[in-house]
Amino acid sequence: MNIQSKYFGEVTISEDELINLPTGLPAFEDLKTFVLLPFDEGTPFYVLQSVQTPEVAFITVSPFQYMPDYQVELSESTITQLEIKQEADVAVYVLLTVQNPFEQTTANLQAPVIINTVSKIGKQVFTNDSIYHTKHALFEPVKKGSE
Repeated sequence: MNIQSKYFGEVTISEDELINLPTGLPAFEDLKTFVLLPFDEGTPFYVLQSVQTPEVAFITVSPFQYMPDYQVELSESTITQLEIKQEADVAVYVLLTVQNPFEQTTANLQAPVIINTVSKIGKQVFTNDSIYHTKHALFEPVKKGSE
C-alpha cells in the first residue's frame, strides 16, 4: 500500500509493517495506525509516521543506542494490552525533539513508545522514574578546546 509521509513523500509499505496504537499518542489520540520508517540509511533514527495524517511524524531512536543502561518497567496491564509473551518481542523507542544544531537534540526518556514486534501493537508509556527526563540530551556537549 502507498501512504504519504512527512519526510519522504509517497512511500510503499506492506500491511505487516502497520503498528496499531489503540490509545494513540498524547494530543493525537485519534490517530491509531503508524509505521516505522528508517530515517536515513546508516543512522539509528526512525520516523514514527501516522498512516492517516502525513503531517504527523515523530523522529525516534532506540534509547539503548545512547544509554545502554536505560530501563523501563512495564505494568502487568501494559504487558497484557500489548500482548507481550516474551521480552525479545519488545521494541522500545523514544521520541526526539530535534534541535538546530542537531547535537542539541533531546529525547523524552520518561515516555517511551513500546511496540510488540510480533502483534504490532504499541503504546506510549509514562514512567515516574526521576532519573529520566523529558528533554534528555542525546549527545555529550563538546568542551571548548577539545575539538
